Amino acid sequence: ARAALAHPPAAMADSPFRRPRTWWQSARSAAQETIRLDLEAAFYFTHLIVVFKSPRPAAMVLERSQDFGTTWRPYKYFAANCSAAFGLEDDVERRGAACTSRYSSPFPCTGGEVIYRALSPPFAAEDPYSAAAQEQLRITNLRVRLLKRQPCPCRAEGRPPPPPQLLHFAVYDFIVKGSCFCNGHADHCVPVDGFRPVKAAGVFHVVHGKCMCKHNTAGAHCQHCAPLYNDRPWQAADGKTGAPRECQSCKCNGHADTCHFDMDAWLASGNRSGGVCDNCQHNTEGQHCQRCKPGFYRDLRRPFSAPDACKPCACHPVGSATLPLGPGTFCDPSNGDCPCKPGVAGPRCDRCLLGYWGFGPYGCQPCDCARRCDPITGDCLRGADVDWHHEVPSFQPVLNDSEPAWGWEDEQGFSALRHSGKCECKEQVLGNPKAFCGMKYTYVIKTKILSAHDKGSHAEVNVKIKKVLKSTKLKILRGKRTLYPESWTNRGCTCPILNPGLEYLVAGHEDVRTGRLVVNMKSFVQQWKSALGRKVLEILKRDCN
Repeated sequence: ARAALAHPPAAMADSPFRRPRTWWQSARSAAQETIRLDLEAAFYFTHLIVVFKSPRPAAMVLERSQDFGTTWRPYKYFAANCSAAFGLEDDVERRGAACTSRYSSPFPCTGGEVIYRALSPPFAAEDPYSAAAQEQLRITNLRVRLLKRQPCPCRAEGRPPPPPQLLHFAVYDFIVKGSCFCNGHADHCVPVDGFRPVKAAGVFHVVHGKCMCKHNTAGAHCQHCAPLYNDRPWQAADGKTGAPRECQSCKCNGHADTCHFDMDAWLASGNRSGGVCDNCQHNTEGQHCQRCKPGFYRDLRRPFSAPDACKPCACHPVGSATLPLGPGTFCDPSNGDCPCKPGVAGPRCDRCLLGYWGFGPYGCQPCDCARRCDPITGDCLRGADVDWHHEVPSFQPVLNDSEPAWGWEDEQGFSALRHSGKCECKEQVLGNPKAFCGMKYTYVIKTKILSAHDKGSHAEVNVKIKKVLKSTKLKILRGKRTLYPESWTNRGCTCPILNPGLEYLVAGHEDVRTGRLVVNMKSFVQQWKSALGRKVLEILKRDCN
C-alpha cells in the first residue's frame, strides 16, 4: 500500500502514455525544491517540457552545467512577475529577455506546462556544430530550481471548483529532449564505459553518450582525429552544407601506426599537409618516414612500403669513407653505394684498386710501377698471368639470409684516381660554343660513375645516367648503363678521368653498330655543376642547331 502511495523522482521519467497518472512530489511544506538531471557524458540539449500536477511555480529558474556540476549558468528565468522576483525584464514585453511570465500562471491548477527551447531567439544558430551553438546546447547537467509555490485561486460562480490545495510541488512529467554530442561525425551512440542503467518502470527512449565515430575521427565525442589521420586540423562537420570535413590520413609509407598534426609543417606546406609520423619503424625516418635511417639504404627491388625496404649498409669499416650525413653512415641511403677511400675498390670497399697497394685506414696508395703491384707489399709484378687477387681479411656484415648478392662483376675495380705521378690527363675547358658544336657530339649526358673494370683489351665504366641533354640515334634512358673509354696512357689509366662516386657531364659519340657510348680524347668530360649543365644546354639549343 505504501508503494502505491509513493511519488519518487522516477515517476517524472516514465512514459506519459503508458503511465499517465504517476507523479513526483516534494516534501510537504517544502518552500523550495531542486530537480537535477546528471548525464553520463556531454550531450546536446534541445528542449524541456515539465508538466505539473500542482499549480506551476510563481518563480523558478532553469540552469545548465558544462563541467559536470562544478559551475552553473541560467538558461531561463520563469516568474509571474519577472521584475519583482528576479529584477529582470519580461520577454512578453521585450523579445529575447532572460525571464518570461508565459508559463507562471496558476491556471490550469493541474496539468500546466513549462516549455523551453534551447535554440529559441536570440539563440538560433544556422550551424548546429559551430562554437556558438556548442556554447548554447552542450550540457553535462540540467537542473530546475523551484523557488516559490503559488495556490490555485478561487473561480467565479458557475465554474468547476478548484482541486484541493497542495502544500508541495508536484510534477507529472519531466521530459528532456536532445542528442548525443558528436560534432556531426556519428550516426548513433552507445553507453559510455561504466554506464549503469536506471531500472524503473516505463523508462523509455534513452539516448547514450559515447559516439560511434566515422569520417576518420575518434574520441567519446569524435572531437579529434584517429591516430593515423592527423594530416589536416580536426574540424567539426559543416551543419549548414552537410560537408563531413573528414580527417585526412598521414603519408607514412606504411612505416608508422600514429601521427600528429604540426602547425609549423602545415604552414610550411602552404596549408596542404601538417601530419608528422610518430616513431617511424623498419629503419626509416623523416616527417613521412620517407627515407632510410643512416646506416641503411633503399632496396629498389622492394616497394618502399615493404617492411624490408631499408637494408643495412654492407660497407667495410676500414675501406669505406663516411658520407657527410652523420656519424656511422657508410653508404648512400638511396641505393647502397659504398664510397671508398682513395685507391680502394670492391662492392664493400674491401680491397685495393688495381695499381694500388697497402689497404688500411687511409685507403690504398699508388704502385710505383706501371699497371700492377702486390696489393699487400707494393712489390712490382710482371707478366699477365700473375695472380693479383689478394684479399684483405674478410668482413662479414649483418645481412638478411634472403638478401641477394651484390650485382658487381668479378674483375678488380679500376679507377683513374688522381694521385701525383699516377695519372696525367689534359684538363678540358668549355670554350667557344662553335668549337663545341664543331665536335658534332651525338650524345650529352649527366652521369654518376659507379665503378670501372679492366677487361684487358679495353675498359668498361658502369654509370648511372641521371639526365639526357642530347641523344641522336641510340635510345638513351635514365638509369644504369656502361661507357666504353678508348684512350689509355702508359701508366694504366683511362683518359678522360672518371672517378667512382662523382658526377660528370659527358659529351661523346655513339657507336651505332655496337650500340655503345664511347668516351675518348675527343670527348668532353667535366665534373658536373648546375651552371655547367645550363650553359651546355643553352649552347645545344642556340648554337648547335
